[in-house]
Amino acid sequence: MSQSKFAYTRQSLDYSGGQIDYYSLPAVTRAGDGDVSRLPNSIKVLLEAVLRNQDHAAVEDRHIEALIGWGTQDAGSEIPFIPGRVVLQDFTGVPCVVDLAALRSAMARAGKDPAKIEPLVPVDLVIDHSVQVDRYGTRTALAENAEIEFQRNQERYEFLRWGQSAFETLNIVPPSVGIVHQVNLEHLAKGVMTRQQNGAVAYPDSLVGTDSHTTMINGLGIVGWGVGGIEAEACMLGQPVYIVMPEVVGYRLTGALREGVTATDLTLTIVQVLRKLGVVGKFVEFFGPGLDHLPLADRGTVANMAPEYGATMGFFPVDEEALNYLRNTGRPEELIDLVRQYYQAQGMFRTAASPDPRFTQVIELDISTVEPSIAGPKRPHDRIPLSQVKQSFAAALQAPVGDDGFGLNPDQVDVAVPVAGLDNVQLKQGAVVIAAITSCTNTSNPSVMLGAGLVAKKAVEKGLKVAPYVKTSLAPGSRVVTEYLERAGLTEPLEALGFNTVGYGCTTCIGNSGPLDQSVVDAITQEQLVVSAVLSGNRNFEGRVSPHTRANYLASPPLVVAYALAGTTDIDLTRDPIGTGSDGEPVYLRDLWPSNAELNAAVALANSADLYNRSYANVAVSNSAWNAIESGDGSAVYNWNQDSTYIQEPPFFVEMGESVEPIASISGARALLMLEDFVTTDHISPAGVIPADGPAAAYLLEHGVDRADWNSFGSRRGNDRVMARGTFGNIRLKNLLVAPREGGWTRYQGEEMSVYDAAHRYQQDGTPLVIFAGKMYGAGSSRDWATKGTRLLGVKMVIAESFERIHRSNLIGMGVLPLQFAEGDSYASLGIRGDEQFDLIDLDDNLRPGQQLTLRVTRSDGSSFEVSLLTRVDTPIEVDYYRHGGILNYVLRDFMAEA
Repeated sequence: MSQSKFAYTRQSLDYSGGQIDYYSLPAVTRAGDGDVSRLPNSIKVLLEAVLRNQDHAAVEDRHIEALIGWGTQDAGSEIPFIPGRVVLQDFTGVPCVVDLAALRSAMARAGKDPAKIEPLVPVDLVIDHSVQVDRYGTRTALAENAEIEFQRNQERYEFLRWGQSAFETLNIVPPSVGIVHQVNLEHLAKGVMTRQQNGAVAYPDSLVGTDSHTTMINGLGIVGWGVGGIEAEACMLGQPVYIVMPEVVGYRLTGALREGVTATDLTLTIVQVLRKLGVVGKFVEFFGPGLDHLPLADRGTVANMAPEYGATMGFFPVDEEALNYLRNTGRPEELIDLVRQYYQAQGMFRTAASPDPRFTQVIELDISTVEPSIAGPKRPHDRIPLSQVKQSFAAALQAPVGDDGFGLNPDQVDVAVPVAGLDNVQLKQGAVVIAAITSCTNTSNPSVMLGAGLVAKKAVEKGLKVAPYVKTSLAPGSRVVTEYLERAGLTEPLEALGFNTVGYGCTTCIGNSGPLDQSVVDAITQEQLVVSAVLSGNRNFEGRVSPHTRANYLASPPLVVAYALAGTTDIDLTRDPIGTGSDGEPVYLRDLWPSNAELNAAVALANSADLYNRSYANVAVSNSAWNAIESGDGSAVYNWNQDSTYIQEPPFFVEMGESVEPIASISGARALLMLEDFVTTDHISPAGVIPADGPAAAYLLEHGVDRADWNSFGSRRGNDRVMARGTFGNIRLKNLLVAPREGGWTRYQGEEMSVYDAAHRYQQDGTPLVIFAGKMYGAGSSRDWATKGTRLLGVKMVIAESFERIHRSNLIGMGVLPLQFAEGDSYASLGIRGDEQFDLIDLDDNLRPGQQLTLRVTRSDGSSFEVSLLTRVDTPIEVDYYRHGGILNYVLRDFMAEA
C-alpha cells in the first residue's frame, strides 16, 4: 500500500508524562491542504481518526480530503469512522457476545481457526439492566433484588464469564456497580487514549456503544453514539463504522438557569426544540457563553437525550469544566495534563476567547428562559410546562387515542375505584402508581439527585407521607450516588418516603419496574383506569415502563418525589397544595423546593475524588457473587446447551455458505403489519414484561420455566427462540390489519392470530413479508433485536415514510431492505389496504445507494398499480452488507477468505 500524502501530520507534543506522538490537525492548515481551524470540534475528531488510520485498508486520502472540506463538498460522501473503543450494556451486550460465539462456531465448522474472531479494540461490558424492582420500600430491598437478579440470570452470567475468559479484550464490569453510561462517564472514559503504533500515539477518546444513550459521553467532549449490536460487533472485528458526511447543527447557548430550574428542565426543552427542528442523522454541537454556566453533569444530561431529539450526537467541546470533572472524579493528574496539552495542540480546547466553529445551521437558546417541565404522557419530546400539567392531562383523557390521547368517554373521567385492603383509599384517573428515581439521564447528576433528597428532607420535616398505592424506588446510577447522599444526610429522608435503593442499574426506565401490588392492579383493571408513572428517565413510550401505566411522564428527580407525595398527575403543582402537613396546614411545592444556595452546598460534597476512587477501586472483582461464578473450561468455542432458555446459537450463520448470492427481486410478498407514525423499537421488540398470553410465554412454559422465572424480554436476548416470538409483541402496538385491537396480533388469510404464528405460516408457504409504516419508524433504543426479530419473522422489506437513523442501519445490517415513500406519499394516500400482493420488480444485483425502485401492488380482483420508492441503502458499503445478507455475514466471509 502506498503511503498517504498526509503522513506528515504525525508529530509530537510534550506533557507531564513525557513526549508522545499525535496526528496534528493544525499541520493540515499549515501545509496548505485546507483550513481546518473552524471545523466543528465533532468533525475534527472524525478527521483525526482517518488521519491516524490512514494505513487502514478502508481509509483513503479522499476520505481525509472530504472531512477537511466539510461543509463545502458533497454532503453524501461516505466516511469511515474507527472508534477507539466499544461499550456494551448487558441486555445488548449478551447478544453481541452470543454472536461472537456463533461466529467462532461457524469458523470451526468451516475448518477455520475460531480464535481469529477476537475484538481488535477494547470492549467494556457493564452489567446494568438485569435488576428488577421486585422488592422495594425497605432497607433490605437492595440485597433482596440482587439475590433475585443472580438467581434469574445465572445462565446469562455463566455465559458472560466464559466470554470474559475466551475474548482477551473483553472487560466486564459486574452487577451492582452502576448504569453503563454513568460508569462510562465517571470511570471508563479517559478523554485521551494512547496506543502503540510504531511508537506511542495519543488520540481522542471515542467510542460506539450498543445503547442509544451512549451519547451521554458527549458531555465530556468525547465523540460517541449508539449503534446496533451487529454494527458494534463488526466494529470490534475491524470494520469501520460508515456514516454519511453529517450536517452539524450549532446550538448556541447563552445565559444561565434560573433559581428553581433544573438540568432536566433544560434537557426537555432542548429535546422539544430539536425534535421539531428535525435533526435525525445530524450532529448537534453546543457552543456559546452559556457553556460557562453549565456544569459537566448538566451537559451529560443534555447529551444523554440526543436520541430523544433525534440527533446522532449532542456534543460539547473539551474545556476547563471538562478537566475539572476529570479531576473531581479521580482521574490521575498526568492524564488530565495530557488531555489539556492534546486538545490545546489540536486547537480543540474551548475558552471564552475561542472563535465560533463554522456550522451547517445555527439556532440559539437563552437558558434563563427555561421553565420547570415534565414530558409525556407517551413521548419524551412532548414537553409540558409544570403549570400546564393538570389541564394537559385532563385534555389527554378524552383526546382520541394517538400520540397523546386515551379516548375516554366523559362518564369515565371521574370514576373512583376502592383499593382492596387499604382503608379509604381510592384510585382515580391520573393516580401515580409508580414514582421512580432512575436512569442514567438524571442519576449521574448530583444537583438533581441531591435536590430530590432535599425535597424529601423538607417533606419529612413537614410530616408529609406518600400514598400507599405509589410504588417508589431509587436506583442510583452508581455507588457514588449512595455515598454522597449519605454524606449529605439525605438517605434517611428519602427512605422515609419509600425511596429506598433497589439496585444499581437501569430499572424502571428500561421496563424493569417490577410488579405492582395485586390490589392496585385489580383496581386499575376494574375500570381500565389511566394511571401514571413518573420517572426521572429518558423513555416513556407506550408499554415500556409498566403494562399497567398508560400515562408515563419524564421528570427531574425532585419532581418525582413531589408527584409521589401528591399521588396524582391531575394536579397543578405550581398552585395546588401537594399535601397537608402535620400541623394541618397545606404544603406547596414552593415550600419544599431547595434554594440554589442549599443545592450548591450539597453538591460541593459530591465533588470529591475520594468518593469516586473508593467506589471504583478494584471494580472488576468488587462483586463476590459474580466472582464465585465459574468462568468455563477455557475453550475458544462455546459449548452450546440445547436445553438453555437463555443462551442459544442463533441461526444466522449456521447454514451460511462461503459464496454470496446475487441480489434478486422480491415477489409475491404479503403485508404482515400496517403501522402508523412513531413506531418505536419498544413496539417492535419489547424489553420488559413477557405477556402471559403471547407465544414467548407459551415457549417458556413448554420448556418448564415457571411464570415467576420468565424474567424479561431484555434478559432473554441471548435466545432467538424467545425473541422471535416476542417481536411486535408490545401490548400497545397498533396494527391496522386488526384495528382496534392492540398488541402483537395480525391476520393470516383473514384469520386473526399472533404476529409470530402468522409469520410462521407465511414462512411455511414460502411467502416473503413486508411491513408498512408511517414516519420515524424505529425510533428509540438502538435495539438490534428489533431487526433480528424482524428478519426471523421472514420480513424482506420495510416501507415507511421515514426511518430513525440507527434502526435503518440495523435493518441493512440484518439483510432487510428499508424503502421510503416519496415525499407526501403514504400507504394511506396511495390506497394500500394491506390485503394486496406486493412485488419489488426492479431490484437486482446492480442496486445503487439511493436508487429509485418500483413496487407493483396487485389487488385481489387482479387490478394493479405501481409505486416509486426510495431505497434507503445510503452508501456503497451498505449495498455490500445487504448483498451478503447482513454485516456479520459480510465480516464472516471476509474472515473465512483470509483463514
